[in-house]
Amino acid sequence: MAKNKNNISSTSPKKTAVSQAVLEGALGIAKNCNVNILVLFIDGLDQNRELDQLNFNGPLKIILVARTIKNFKRAKTYTKKVVQIPEVQLSRMGQIKMSVMLALSKHYLEPNDQFVYLTGLATGHLDTLMLMEVGKEYEIFQSVDEPPLTERIKRAVFERVLSLALELAAEGREGKPIGAIFVIGDAKEVTENCRQNIINPFKGYTEKECNILSETMSETIKEFSSIDGAFIIKGNGAIISAGTYLLPKIVTEDLPQGLGARHEASAAITAATHSIAITISESTGSVRIWRQGRLITEIEKAPPATKP
Repeated sequence: MAKNKNNISSTSPKKTAVSQAVLEGALGIAKNCNVNILVLFIDGLDQNRELDQLNFNGPLKIILVARTIKNFKRAKTYTKKVVQIPEVQLSRMGQIKMSVMLALSKHYLEPNDQFVYLTGLATGHLDTLMLMEVGKEYEIFQSVDEPPLTERIKRAVFERVLSLALELAAEGREGKPIGAIFVIGDAKEVTENCRQNIINPFKGYTEKECNILSETMSETIKEFSSIDGAFIIKGNGAIISAGTYLLPKIVTEDLPQGLGARHEASAAITAATHSIAITISESTGSVRIWRQGRLITEIEKAPPATKP
């Protein structure tokens, strides 16, 4: 039984009681339904008393999810199985989808695993319990960083691009929402299906100088995000171009209703090339992932808080 005496902060008795009840319910469901994995969003816990009650060395595999650096460090005092999601406001389903994707990429979860997920607002209590199974929509992560994945995309590169996309979706640029496309994968194939719309700002730089994994590139990406066109990124993280029009020769069908040209182009480029596309919807702020011509998953940001 892991112990940590330091409480993070105090919270109301009602919130503590709700978190305790939801946690007990999750443990009961896991036991009665023969589910041996619990995924827990710890930003929903102001105090450590609930964590102290859990057996991190028992038959129930516990994966902790943290949003802030502070809570990530707190989680690490209990277990090595910790996932850090971007520090942006996601909906509860957005939290779950992002957590599951990252847990899969780290091999904490495997395809067809069943698990109980506990989440809530990042304000000190848990309020949502879901019993889930890892489905086919997450097949992209079964072999990330391994040769069988035809796109040859490094896990760290994918995670970095997705995190940047979520930040842009949440923050916008200069207070305004933006739409954007990131295409990651076989850059040679992708560029053969593109046309440069502006002078390429990344032309002439080495792959090391313009790699998405470099912290210095974050502001550069955000600065060019308002330009029409896509970012083209190699699987190793090197940014090939920005402001690039996608002109794939394949026309995709059966796109979800309401999605426009940006999403149509993203679906088509992934159908025509060995690539994965990540899009930001300017109208809703949703981040979508495309592979092999179809929508893999959608991560929604949290709705704006209502005024009392």
